Amino acid sequence: QVQLVESGGGLVQAGGSLRLSCAASGRTFGWNTMGWFRQAPGKEREFVAAIRRSAGSTYYADSVKGRFTISRDNAKNTVYLQMSSLKPEDTAVYYCAASVIVSSLTISRPNAYDSWGQGTQVTVSS
Repeated sequence: QVQLVESGGGLVQAGGSLRLSCAASGRTFGWNTMGWFRQAPGKEREFVAAIRRSAGSTYYADSVKGRFTISRDNAKNTVYLQMSSLKPEDTAVYYCAASVIVSSLTISRPNAYDSWGQGTQVTVSS
């Protein structure tokens, strides 16, 4: 199993930027896709972005396209989420997750991922 640790969350004003990091350890060869999800109070966990380990293909939720960028550094077993033009509605706990095998059809589903981090809080003030 892969262990995941997120960092980089915090408080930022609307329009600002943050970069989240997700460091993988343990069976790091075991993941094919890494995803970012978020969960606001009283809401379901929702897909934000994902990236394929080998090809680097990326996937985004419509709500973050053009504002967020996911990237990876395979040598460091780390995935990043650069968030720009942040809005108050981006406020949530952000989780990274790793999947061994997931198709593009199910890449946005939380149950397609095998390992999860503990989450990092992102708060955007208006």
